[in-house]
Amino acid sequence: QVQLVESGGGLVQAGGSLRLSCAASGRTFSNYGMGWFRQAPGKERDFVAAISWSGSRTYYVDSVKGRFTISRDVVKNTMYLQMNTLKPEDTAAYYCARDPRAYLSDRVSRAQDEYDSWGQGTQVTVSS
Repeated sequence: QVQLVESGGGLVQAGGSLRLSCAASGRTFSNYGMGWFRQAPGKERDFVAAISWSGSRTYYVDSVKGRFTISRDVVKNTMYLQMNTLKPEDTAAYYCARDPRAYLSDRVSRAQDEYDSWGQGTQVTVSS
């Protein structure tokens, strides 16, 4: 079982940028697809972005396309979410998770019930 720890959240003004990190323990991090999700206050957790095990495929929710970039560094066992041109509606707790079905596969999924090993989350607050 991989353990995931998110970091990099904070308070930023609209139009600003943040880079979230998801540090993974365990040797098998690089063999699985990964994803980012977010949960705004009073709302359900939603998909944000996913990346395949090789990094060759990515998938974004429409609302963040062109503003967010998901990437991974297998040497550092870390996944990233670069968030630019942030908007107040991006305010949420951000979580990373592993897709166990995406083992050595270019599969990318937005279905959160297909993910496991959830991190504890990092809070992003965008002020207007």
